[in-house]
Amino acid sequence: MSEEIKHECGLAYIRLRKPFSYYLQKYGTVMYGLNKLYLLMEKQHNRGQDGAGIAAVKLDVATGSPFLQRMRSNAPQPIADLFFKIGQELQEFEKYQPDIKEHPELMKGHLPMLGELLLGHLRYGTQGKNNVEFCHPFIKRNLVPGKNLALAGNFNLVNTEELFDLINIDPGVFQKQSDLAAMMEVVHHFLTQADTVSPNAANVTEVLRKATPLFDGGFTIGGLLGNGHSFVMRDAHGIRPAYYYIDDEVIVAASERASIRTTFNVGENEVHELMPGTAIIVNEKGDYAIEEIIAPRERRACSFERIYFSRGSDEKIYRERIALGHHLSKRVLEDINYDLKNTIFSYIPNTAEVAFYGLVKGMEDYLNQIKIQRIMSWGKDFDEEKLSEMINRKIRQEKIAIKDVKLRTFITEDASRNEMVQHVYDITYGTVKKGVDTLVVIDDSIVRGTTLKQSIVRMLARLNPKKIIVVSSAPQIRYPDCYGIDMSKLGDFIAFRAAIELLKERGMEQSLTDIYDRCKELQRTNQLHTENVVRKVFQPFTPEEISVKIAELITPSDVSIPVQVIYQTIEDLHDSCPTNLGDWYFTGNYPTPGGNRVVNKAFINYMDGKNVRGY
Repeated sequence: MSEEIKHECGLAYIRLRKPFSYYLQKYGTVMYGLNKLYLLMEKQHNRGQDGAGIAAVKLDVATGSPFLQRMRSNAPQPIADLFFKIGQELQEFEKYQPDIKEHPELMKGHLPMLGELLLGHLRYGTQGKNNVEFCHPFIKRNLVPGKNLALAGNFNLVNTEELFDLINIDPGVFQKQSDLAAMMEVVHHFLTQADTVSPNAANVTEVLRKATPLFDGGFTIGGLLGNGHSFVMRDAHGIRPAYYYIDDEVIVAASERASIRTTFNVGENEVHELMPGTAIIVNEKGDYAIEEIIAPRERRACSFERIYFSRGSDEKIYRERIALGHHLSKRVLEDINYDLKNTIFSYIPNTAEVAFYGLVKGMEDYLNQIKIQRIMSWGKDFDEEKLSEMINRKIRQEKIAIKDVKLRTFITEDASRNEMVQHVYDITYGTVKKGVDTLVVIDDSIVRGTTLKQSIVRMLARLNPKKIIVVSSAPQIRYPDCYGIDMSKLGDFIAFRAAIELLKERGMEQSLTDIYDRCKELQRTNQLHTENVVRKVFQPFTPEEISVKIAELITPSDVSIPVQVIYQTIEDLHDSCPTNLGDWYFTGNYPTPGGNRVVNKAFINYMDGKNVRGY
């Protein structure tokens, strides 16, 4: 993606089902669980680089001994930082007892993070600041082991204020900035209020069934209790992803299927999707159950997971990204007037590469059809040279745009900074026939358009192509997200700005005031959640009209080469990614009432000139 957007978080959960001596005997190390947790987190490092944290619960510890531990880091490489510190602790103990690795119980007693229950988290900061206090897991402590809780998740909630009100808590400054703090308080409230025979044995399933209906958002969360119980739960719409693997040695859950497959070397069919509204509930003995916590609703799994966020090493995601590119090929062929001879195809590194392969495959399919038709039309009128020339025709592919090292500058003056931004990408010279070749580059999505205008289009124009066509494997991003992706300000979206420009050009600015007044009226009557009023901004225009205006907006004033933008259609997106139909950032069709409230609030903020989040 040419423009990084912070998104999603990554969850990693491991429950060891055997004693540490078992792993020492079979795998040669007591650190088996921690080693696997490291791999599980590292294989998802794309999901969060603002910070990381891990929590561990030890089973059957002596009374008064620590049983719940946590480490967090916001270092530049937080996963490595956490596990480096664990390694340092082990090295310190080895100085005094060199054979400590051969004594599982001694290791368990001395190494704080060596627990049978492990919970890891990777954070992209969408709420709050990026200091270490905001890194998951959060913990709540209690004198009763079963009322100690460690919680982490991949989610955003849009009703945090209401949650604090429901349990009569006046949140502090820190809590107000964290939706996890709100979720933690609610879960812990029902955990401590649970009516049980033993204060150390709350029914986790019933606690979650009371808490979950109160959350407005998309979420996958994992929790560890101090008494050895644990859970991983997914929201009713399946907005955020969750997968699990279970055998007689471990119970594992993570945000991505491929990370589990790679870490534990298991087949695709052995890793299962945790279905919407369900949870894996594991007791202190390591026995588990898959429980329905809340009735599943219409599946609205995030389509951005397939377009960009999840790693493409998952074979299904790989095929879907191929399909995204392939679906665009017909439109591109039409817009280059089928002139493959004078068209170069490339991609904006690096995550658009798979969609690029799909786009090129579509071109190759067309070219092969042309080859067959031409050869058949010759009859016997051909020689080896003529046949060879036809067979050897290829789609012209070049690596045109090169993501250079991340440029940093101390310069704050705008003109100088813009000059530096131009050079985030570099180009490959000598690849384009000046004034003859059309240059087609594919990107995952176009969010703000800033990098395209300030860097990519300007750099590509230096090659002097006849035309530049920017292709997006995602549809136009028109609306905020509030379920895990940091896209909450309408004014940031190039598609929204394009619609505003069109309204102004056509003398329809009054409609903005009308929309604003409607939003304010809904806000006054506490009905902001009932409808997405902002859809009316786009209603007067076709997607093609918006795309033309976007092309104008991303073209620098001093670039005379024609620029065109082609977007994926909603229909082709759904056809490519049939199990992930969550598309609210493209269509405005939010799965929960909180989404409507967020988009309408974002519009009010835009009209009021407030550069703040919509939730």
